[in-house]
Amino acid sequence: MMRSALSRRILGAVVIAICAFLILPTLAVVPVSFTKTEFIIFPPKGLSLQWYDVFFNHPAWRNATLTSIAVATAAAICSTAIGTLAAFGLNRLTGPMARAVIWLLLLPMLVPTIVLAVAFFSGLARLGVVGTKAGLVVAHTILTLPFVVINVSASIQKLDWRMVAAARSLGADPITAFRKIALPAVLPGVLAGAVFAFLTSFDEVVVALFISGVDAVTLPVQMWNGIRFEISPAVAASSSILLLLSVAFLSVGAMLLRGSGRNAAEMRSR
Repeated sequence: MMRSALSRRILGAVVIAICAFLILPTLAVVPVSFTKTEFIIFPPKGLSLQWYDVFFNHPAWRNATLTSIAVATAAAICSTAIGTLAAFGLNRLTGPMARAVIWLLLLPMLVPTIVLAVAFFSGLARLGVVGTKAGLVVAHTILTLPFVVINVSASIQKLDWRMVAAARSLGADPITAFRKIALPAVLPGVLAGAVFAFLTSFDEVVVALFISGVDAVTLPVQMWNGIRFEISPAVAASSSILLLLSVAFLSVGAMLLRGSGRNAAEMRSR
């Protein structure tokens, strides 16, 4: 017993050390964002909110942020709608067909991003939508689709299909049974998938570098340009805000997933 407890403590300490090693460099951007200097330096010299003022009021940063919000919202809506229907469809497939469709839907997570970026650029250039928000939405919808499928599929595995069968036996048509029984039961998983899709699209930079143009610069692309040409502390300010938003959205996603498990347990107990 003592040896087992000691092993758990050692393992916990190692995990904490690894997490600290990975996270602390990321957190270093927070104090840097408050520097008074015109360039990035650590530790920062002085304290000032001037770079947050630049982020919120400079047209380039403001427009890039609004573009990222618009593209991420549209991509999250599209991928959530498509991914939810795909997850329900996958639940009815079996055998080699199911495995083939699953691999197809998960390919954006498996293929290197640079390869996807080149493929997206080639395909969207033929459609004439490179450098537009519509092209970004299409590319980011495909990129974020696997996150929705995974989250919704996990919720479907906990769904009590006897409730759906009972609704059908009482005269509900398939659409009504889906809308009033199945969809509410997996709604936390759907919302969690939407959260992850939004964050993935909002934070994506490689594909956006290939597809975005003068009129469709996203915030990560603007940050990339800031690092390449200026090394401005405004990049640290935007990184701090992104870090805060990511933590908030991931916390919401985690709560939604826990809510999905509770809903499934309640339905089984009825």
